[in-house]
Amino acid sequence: MPKNFLGIRYLSKGDIESIIDTAFEYKSNSESYVNTLTNKNIITIFFENSTRTRTSFEIAAKKMGANVINIDYEKSSLKKGETDFDTIKNLSAMHPDAFVVRHYHSGYPYFLSKFTDIPIINAGDGTSEHPSQAILDLMTMLEKKGSLEGLNVCIIGDIINSRVARSHIEISEKFNWNLSFFGPNTMLPKADWIKEIKIEKSLRDALSKKDFVILLRIQLERNSGQNLPSLSEYAGFFGINEKNLPKDAYIMHPGPVNRDVELSSYAMDNFDNVLITNQVENGVYARMAVYSFCLNQ
Repeated sequence: MPKNFLGIRYLSKGDIESIIDTAFEYKSNSESYVNTLTNKNIITIFFENSTRTRTSFEIAAKKMGANVINIDYEKSSLKKGETDFDTIKNLSAMHPDAFVVRHYHSGYPYFLSKFTDIPIINAGDGTSEHPSQAILDLMTMLEKKGSLEGLNVCIIGDIINSRVARSHIEISEKFNWNLSFFGPNTMLPKADWIKEIKIEKSLRDALSKKDFVILLRIQLERNSGQNLPSLSEYAGFFGINEKNLPKDAYIMHPGPVNRDVELSSYAMDNFDNVLITNQVENGVYARMAVYSFCLNQ
């Protein structure tokens, strides 16, 4: 039976491991996925701007032989006043095989899932979750460390607005990570949703004895950073550059990167332990595996 992909919180550890195994199979053997989605129709609806996520979901579908239909929100009937309920009902009546949805409201993909039997794939919802990003991050980590259990991971930056951070909180519980946060006090969440996660006291502590450091951009579109004097000051206190880049930790970033803010251009382009392009590459295979999971391929 087709399944939704709404968030890491709704997946078992076994589900996650199965998706990752499929992603690696696809990455190592192109014959394993060719034409697996032939005659399938995937509808993408992005209410927020996106480059990597939208493109990789589209490339993933086309690699598997599917047809991709992109709904332009600005030119859709939603802009004429049609309700979300009617939009999803009408599109479902055309019998697509899956919806890929990104929305600025948290919980929107879950909301849509109540009105259709077509699988909903969450491509990022507000500040709630970004589950396919979590899957590609896990792929990248597994490639470098050989195991996902008990990793030491620190996330630095705009935590309070980050759906990536929320997905990784869920991951950390399933794989027994030692997860910590670091950033300006105005960007750190309240204790009601960080549970037992450690808040690092300094950048040195945040970078010390870590397997992976995940950097997050300041989300200016969500009015984040309004209490910061400047982006250059943020870079001085919280940014990674060639002088403080840890040699024994891998640096990751979900993108887009604000160069010379959370990560210097020189460090980004010249160090092998900066894994950003690795993440982007793995994103295609991770999303192929998500399609497989949802459509039972």
